[in-house]
Amino acid sequence: MAQQIADRRDVDFVLYEQFDTEALTKHPRYKSMNRKMFDMIITEARNFAVKEILPVNEEGDRVGLKFENNQVTVPECFHRPYSLLREGEWIAMTEDPEIGGQGLPHIIAQVAAEYIVGADFSFGAFGFATHGAAKMIEIFGTDKQKELYLGKMYSGQWGGTMVLTEAEAGSDVGALTTSAKKNDDGTYTISGNKIFITCGEHNLTENIIHPVLARIEGAPAGTKGISLFIVPKRWVNDDGSMGELNDVVCTGIEEKLGLHASPTCQLTFGGKGNCRGVLLGEENKGMRVMFHMMNEARLGVGALGLFNASCAYLYAVNYAKERIQGRDLADMLSKDAPPVNILRHPDVRRMLLWMKAHTEGMRSFVYYVASLFDKMACTDDEAEKTKIDDFIGLLTPIIKSYCTDRGFECTVLAMQVYGGYGYTRDYPVERLMRDSKINSIYEGTNGIQAMDLLARKMGMKKGAIFMEFLGEIQKVIAAGKQIPGNAELAEQLETVINRLGGVAMHLGKTVMSLDFKVAFAHAATFLEVMGDVVMGWMLLWRANVAAPKLTALVGDLTGDARLEVINKNKNAAFYEGQVQTARFFIQTILPVTSGKMQSIETGCKAVVEMPEAAFGG
Repeated sequence: MAQQIADRRDVDFVLYEQFDTEALTKHPRYKSMNRKMFDMIITEARNFAVKEILPVNEEGDRVGLKFENNQVTVPECFHRPYSLLREGEWIAMTEDPEIGGQGLPHIIAQVAAEYIVGADFSFGAFGFATHGAAKMIEIFGTDKQKELYLGKMYSGQWGGTMVLTEAEAGSDVGALTTSAKKNDDGTYTISGNKIFITCGEHNLTENIIHPVLARIEGAPAGTKGISLFIVPKRWVNDDGSMGELNDVVCTGIEEKLGLHASPTCQLTFGGKGNCRGVLLGEENKGMRVMFHMMNEARLGVGALGLFNASCAYLYAVNYAKERIQGRDLADMLSKDAPPVNILRHPDVRRMLLWMKAHTEGMRSFVYYVASLFDKMACTDDEAEKTKIDDFIGLLTPIIKSYCTDRGFECTVLAMQVYGGYGYTRDYPVERLMRDSKINSIYEGTNGIQAMDLLARKMGMKKGAIFMEFLGEIQKVIAAGKQIPGNAELAEQLETVINRLGGVAMHLGKTVMSLDFKVAFAHAATFLEVMGDVVMGWMLLWRANVAAPKLTALVGDLTGDARLEVINKNKNAAFYEGQVQTARFFIQTILPVTSGKMQSIETGCKAVVEMPEAAFGG
């Protein structure tokens, strides 16, 4: 079976038909680029992913990591693609060429990431983590720190991590105990233990740069007293050369459900009292710096949900076309009827259409947020930048939580389509399911994302950002009402949107009341509702683009004559798929969403009133 990552036809549809990405080339920032260049970059990313990364994901999963003498050895098959990752300059696609980047639009980089990271996150994480660490240094570092670290990190010569978590301070970062003591030479002595550090130790790069959260002696308790430090695995001298090994030791790696070739490390800093670091940013302002990386990571992890869903869907739909089993339901009583492929069976079609709707809705959502970053980069109006940044802030917990939950569900359904074969290691969906479960847990669990959405994001600018969100959806609804065949779908989405505003007000009032815990008991459901609404928005938008183009291809044809044109014309089939997918989601999924809103408005208090003893155990 052919390896699958992303449907290029759908990628191009979102880029050029839904979002008109080519218009970016009219802006001075991207004036040296054109669609041909964008397409070449995407094609190169796809070729790299298919030819070099996909072939190693199964071996990486099977071979796993070797931990010996405090050192981690990655699967040997990773070394060639990593050298090609560096050679292709894929780690810093959106950064300024002057500091080692390619200067690409975020939306084009997002597509490239869908192929490269989507091919195998165990491999892709090495570049993913490094970029986030380097970006913090680019934004908050001194000129000297940028000179020493940026070029080598953005090129992939050196790796990077994010070092937050401690055994007794997981999501409660403010409870950390790692300490920092200032030295006479301006460096700091770091002491503490950290866990769950992705790519914290490995043999792919000659150095690894750790941004470490720690508390300077005498600093305030909680998050207000946390600072951030650059702690290299091997010390970096002032001239850029590497000095002696720092006192940073990997004491173990986690044995995980999935991502077997991704080293999740336990690190000890200063076990011998000789760990040195330099301050990144200001003292006691470490969380401000780290949150920048965490927000980037949350968007990236949300995109992983799309990547996993896309792979799983393509595998499942191709398997359904090839797998012959059972007679068509219309011929069930005929013993002489030939067996058909399982794509002919209604329940298999239901599962596949559910996966298709969420995969394509998530792709539009993820690319849309990337386009907002491009929009922000193309304006000099600071007020407009702030407005866009706030809008991204509202969408971040949704993209992280909803996409990772639905991405995992897509891998589960893919396994169901395969049946018993899907549960074996003979097929790739088993690995995809294992690898994708972590996405809802790390970079802030999805429950925390729901609380963030309810407590902070919904009330931004006194609710003005949320109202803008509704306004953007109303624009697509208004356009849909003018398109024959889409008007009913637009009206059905509008009904849900109108109710969403009332549910948001209800929860907002509950958060400010004595029953605030009840509101948070429904926060996860509310985030699901928001995600469903986003899917409806994106899928109707797609249908609005597709419907006129479909009409141009099939005209007034109906019945078998229309179906014949669709079956023979790939574009007609694609556009018909967009309209039917929107119809499926809006008419079968959104009614369930309305039920979720009713449950929120009911305000059941069982979650908070349940006595601890009544849980049993």
